[in-house]
Amino acid sequence: MTRRARAAALLAASAAALALPAAAFAHAALVRTVPEASRTVNTPPKELRLTYTEAVEPRFAIVSVTDVHGRQVTDGRPQRSPTDPHTLVAPLHRVPEGWYLVYWRVISADGHPVRGAFTFAVGPNPGPAPQFVIPKLSETAATPQLLIARWIVFVALLAAIGLFVLRAGLARSLPFDVPGVSLRPVTIALGVAIGVALVATPIYVDLATAQFALRSAFDLGQIVPLAHASRFGRALIDLWIVTGLFALAAAISAWLERPAYRQRSVAQLLALWGALGCAGATLLVPGLSGHASTGSDRGLALVFDWLHLAAGALWSGGLIGLILLAIRTPATLRVAALGRLVPRFSRAAFLSVVLLVGSGIGQAVIRFPTVGSLLSTNYGKALDLKLILLGTALLLAGVNLARTKPRLEAALVRPELGPGSASLLRRLVAGEIALVLGALFAAGLLTSLPPPPKALAGAGRAIAKVGPGPVKQVVEKAGYRLEFRVNPNKAAVPNTFAVKISRGGKPVRGADVTATFSMLDMEMQQLAYRLPERGAGSYSRSAPALVMVGHWGLAFDIRPPGGTALDVLILDRANG
Repeated sequence: MTRRARAAALLAASAAALALPAAAFAHAALVRTVPEASRTVNTPPKELRLTYTEAVEPRFAIVSVTDVHGRQVTDGRPQRSPTDPHTLVAPLHRVPEGWYLVYWRVISADGHPVRGAFTFAVGPNPGPAPQFVIPKLSETAATPQLLIARWIVFVALLAAIGLFVLRAGLARSLPFDVPGVSLRPVTIALGVAIGVALVATPIYVDLATAQFALRSAFDLGQIVPLAHASRFGRALIDLWIVTGLFALAAAISAWLERPAYRQRSVAQLLALWGALGCAGATLLVPGLSGHASTGSDRGLALVFDWLHLAAGALWSGGLIGLILLAIRTPATLRVAALGRLVPRFSRAAFLSVVLLVGSGIGQAVIRFPTVGSLLSTNYGKALDLKLILLGTALLLAGVNLARTKPRLEAALVRPELGPGSASLLRRLVAGEIALVLGALFAAGLLTSLPPPPKALAGAGRAIAKVGPGPVKQVVEKAGYRLEFRVNPNKAAVPNTFAVKISRGGKPVRGADVTATFSMLDMEMQQLAYRLPERGAGSYSRSAPALVMVGHWGLAFDIRPPGGTALDVLILDRANG
């Protein structure tokens, strides 16, 4: 491939990078309760049972059951059911007749908090359902302190791996090619990056666990056991351990290096490959513990996630090492050193960009439901920020490849071109580093936000957008008049969902009506309810289907007797 072709490919990569999201995932969703939500039981329950789509750690869980006066009736902390790891059991005091509000908060396996609420009644005469004051049902893991801590961890980790590859591979022969050039600045930066990663990781574990457990970060006696209890915490601890192994392997590899010999000994080769293996394992841990490890395409998503991180490490760490050598190498040797190193790094950087874009496109094909989600969701907006930063960095990389690299090569025979080329390289690489660091921060934000759920793929066929507040929507379809009602259209309380069906002014009786509810702000399990016929052509049901504040897809499957099946989708906004 020619230089012009490579430069063109780099420029085009900024547009192709439009599909660089992290993998999607599913949050813990409440699927069954005992007592049943919004129902009346005649016998006072002795316990509350909450069943989720995944196993949740009870030590992170909050379950509150209060009466109409706000009095707590739970009798101790929730525990995991001995027969079902997906079920939490909360013991209750004596529960007299009346209505009760259940508020719950759990941590999903990927470390994201999820909240919800519902009501139930104890009869036989509990009276009408009261208007409970419902706590805030939305929560995010994207707090400033967690974002900064996560950014420091991954910047340090990726920089360390990239610096090691540069030192052990691309730049290793530089002292032989240009006597007097030292790789000491790269070695020092490698040590600093590994040290920062090893210190920042446990701090991030502490901060994240404290926030998710609603405890103080200084309460280490509680935080440390809780970190071991969660999948999220164990994954970060695993990352810390594997990073330590990489640090040890990299130190052994550097210690065994003999500057006087071009050829590596068997011991040096074993140490090198051991360090590279540890580096590869380090890059695998985030995917195994994060979004890529969930979903039906887990294997392929993990491969793309690993390639994405590896490409980012080679690019970012290599840029840092390159600018350090450009600054710290004596002026009399700088042009000669850069003239040999920059062409090698340019080829490696080009490969990194190809892997970065290709793995991102692969993730997009697997997970991203619609192109429109890039603009309509918080996850998509964070991705847009990442793309803008990466695209600008790629433009600078294209300039370096097309202009700076040829001039530095020419400076080996025309020394007068050297100073200007080296100065231009430093400025462009510094800009690349700043933009890549910003893109890594945006990537950290992406991992803290729920990706668009798959249900968004069908949102384009919606016939109406409704809410907040009570809903009345009339639809004419296939000769039928359909009147939809949702009341009061509030999250975490029982809502009445009703459909009146008529044709030619006459009610349609005997239809089979099913309503399916899909959360459109995060990936959660769908809930489906059959609406029985309550009167001539009138079908309704009260159900706690809108379990969270946010946007919902209400899909109605209507099958009139002897007629064509009707499929109607309404996009709803439910407030608390």
